[in-house]
Amino acid sequence: MVLNASRTRIPSSPTTTRVEVHRRRYARRLAITDTLVVITAVFGAHLLRYGFNNEPLTIGDRIFDFEIGYVVTSLLFVVGWLFSLQIFGTRDASVLDGGTAEYRRILDATMRVFGTLAILALLFQIQFGRFYLLIALPTGLALLVATRWAWRRWLRKQRTAGRFLQRAIVIGDRHKAEHIVDNITREPRSGIRIVGAVTTHGSRDPILDDVPVLGDFDDVLDIIDSHNVDAVILSTSDAITPKRTRQFGWALDQKRIGLIVAPALTDIAGPRIHTRPVAGLPLIHVEYPRFEGRQRIAKRAFDIIGSLGLIILFSPVMLAVALAVKGTSRGPVFYSQERIGLHGKPFKMFKFRSMVVGADDHLQSLLDQQGSSDKPLFKVNDDPRITPVGRFIRRYSLDELPQFFNALMGTMSLVGPRPQRAAEVALYDDDAHRRLFMKPGITGLWQVSGRSDLSWEDAIRLDLYYVENWSITSDVVVVARTAAAIVKPSGAH
Repeated sequence: MVLNASRTRIPSSPTTTRVEVHRRRYARRLAITDTLVVITAVFGAHLLRYGFNNEPLTIGDRIFDFEIGYVVTSLLFVVGWLFSLQIFGTRDASVLDGGTAEYRRILDATMRVFGTLAILALLFQIQFGRFYLLIALPTGLALLVATRWAWRRWLRKQRTAGRFLQRAIVIGDRHKAEHIVDNITREPRSGIRIVGAVTTHGSRDPILDDVPVLGDFDDVLDIIDSHNVDAVILSTSDAITPKRTRQFGWALDQKRIGLIVAPALTDIAGPRIHTRPVAGLPLIHVEYPRFEGRQRIAKRAFDIIGSLGLIILFSPVMLAVALAVKGTSRGPVFYSQERIGLHGKPFKMFKFRSMVVGADDHLQSLLDQQGSSDKPLFKVNDDPRITPVGRFIRRYSLDELPQFFNALMGTMSLVGPRPQRAAEVALYDDDAHRRLFMKPGITGLWQVSGRSDLSWEDAIRLDLYYVENWSITSDVVVVARTAAAIVKPSGAH
């Protein structure tokens, strides 16, 4: 068998793979922009505070002029900041493919630098200019995050165009391989292109119509060589013993092929997963989602502060919308509708009226006409009930601005699952009811991922992912992405 023969091979000298070359080039680009950002932030603060003068630095009772002035201090500051970004792994390949880990490491590295600076100032009585530090820290941190975000956008565009991708094959039982392929191909910016599957048993028909089954596990090494594979995604399979898996890993190491193990867990974010080796076994510990105590207080505080701020910010816009609605169609300015909230409790959701009076009476007949009355997303395409002003305010989500008052009162949250009607909730299966574990949101993953263009399956998957993996950080990210989604309003009906 091919796998057994691999144990007797003499390991070849390491060579740099195509994927490693791409990662190193990308990391070098990040290093260049990081350097420019840190120099700009530090010496920009120096120029704003001291101009072109080399202001003397006071240490204890001594005043240093040109020996240790602020020019030298700024140079050391730049070197220390860049060194911290390097040693804290802000450019490691493991954090560059998505998620918030990259940004957390940048924040951690930056705060460590300023923490060290504060300790040195206390120990040696160094009198740093406060204004100098107050400019350098937030400016540098904001620019670092902004440039990393821009690079990440660039990388996603490259991957969408078919560049900077790992060619991978999936190994495992057919049903598990189908699940992996479906989830990875659904996200074209993941950086992985599935070129085929190797099944342990089952049909040789293509997986999901376009991913061929290339063979079985006994021929996997020959398949890897013939298809120029960069990585292997291994799912759990009873047919692949631990011994064969270990031998397979050794063979991949010789070929410099990446090994990715895909457990049968889906829609679980990184912070809930902890790998702990026990007796040589890499056991995966999964924390259950909790929404109580400090987490509940933090989210409620986020909703109150955020909704109050947004009400003040958008009050002129809300006044203008109210006047437009009142002046162009007969009926009230506001519209309230019963939706299902936390734990299935009904509540009144507020909106600016965007339809003619009595629009709800015609909903069922319109759904029947387009054949979607049995779907849990009650949306009518080209809805004739919408007024001209209503079409405009819906396009830019202005009709939803009164929901800030729902968030302030506590019936809704700024971020959460999509609020739905009782008739829609009646169509839920057992899994979908888990959406009701959290308050519905004014915005959410559904809002920034396609809105009404989403299928019901994708909408429920996103809502369940949010419920399972909620965090304040994710709420902030969703709110930021919502602004972009409103500017480019696709999927709004």
